[in-house]
Amino acid sequence: MKLTKTLMATTALTAMAGMASAEVKELTVVSWGGAYTASQQNAYHLPYTEKTGVTIINDDSSAEAVAKLRAMNEAGNVTWDVVDVVAADAIRLCDEGLALEIDPDTMLADAPDGTKASEDFGDLLVSECYIPQIVYSTTFGYRTDMVGDTPPSNVCDVFDLEAYPGKRSLEKRPINNMEWALLCDGVAKDEVYDVLATPEGQDQALAKLDTIKDQVIWWSAGADTPQLLADGEIVMGSTYNGRLFSVIEEQKQPVAMLWDAQVFDIDGWIIPTGLSPERQQAALDYIMFATDTQRLADQAAYISYGPARKSSAPLVGKHAELGIEMAPHMPTDPENAKNTFLYNYEFWADYRDDIDAKFQAWLAK
Repeated sequence: MKLTKTLMATTALTAMAGMASAEVKELTVVSWGGAYTASQQNAYHLPYTEKTGVTIINDDSSAEAVAKLRAMNEAGNVTWDVVDVVAADAIRLCDEGLALEIDPDTMLADAPDGTKASEDFGDLLVSECYIPQIVYSTTFGYRTDMVGDTPPSNVCDVFDLEAYPGKRSLEKRPINNMEWALLCDGVAKDEVYDVLATPEGQDQALAKLDTIKDQVIWWSAGADTPQLLADGEIVMGSTYNGRLFSVIEEQKQPVAMLWDAQVFDIDGWIIPTGLSPERQQAALDYIMFATDTQRLADQAAYISYGPARKSSAPLVGKHAELGIEMAPHMPTDPENAKNTFLYNYEFWADYRDDIDAKFQAWLAK
């Protein structure tokens, strides 16, 4: 990986790590809230605070990260230190110069056996600015007591109001919804993004979503669907598989998972540009700690997301409180991954702004 001038300047800061860390007493870490932030708190934040004395301030604004970082950068006042984003957003932020470039082999920890981070993370390093944490999926949960004797088994059951009457919840953005709509309107899996790249394909997806629009509750936070399911306000809804694990296994609600056409994605960190040298180095120090082999394996003890490092996978064991084996609850488990849909982060990095504007206009009708 070539080092740009920005990256070389950042690397030079490593020599001042001790001094910078001593001067910074708190870091604002932006994430998704709910069960996911709780898993980070247990696996990363609390151990880091214990080690360094640095206080972690949690902010649950990741869903708005791109817009907010653009505004902060324009105002010259970046108040976030480390931001959790999906891969497509990281690519956009990197392309716009709003995320720091990272050299994984000097800025991230080696695996315990000495394997360099670039090899340990492998193909998940999809951007020069991105540090992956976990592999997760977006999928559907449903109320087992509201679906009759034949529970849903196919993602297209979401669009079947006759067989499964009642409210659904979908995320208030085009991503995933447009793909599922096209799949359930007869588009072949390997042609979905080619179709979605055209105005006609976008209209086709929205027309399919129109068939259930008046039965949809739109969510913005990952914790919304689990709460709606727990309250019995919806019969089924989309969210992240780890959120559904929490409501099913930890809260013991009458909810089950629909793994069909789960959308695989990766989630991870970026460090915003525009930080002072001291804050930038403190953020890098945190990232070095939070993405090492043991920390990523530790997170899997609190939530059912697969760690992004190859070296972490053998260390995944039982849930920290429930004592159940976590491997069968991972989206990558062979039984769960029989029919997956691979999220195309490069497509959404290119098309997100235009399709989002069209989607929001459709929502407002």
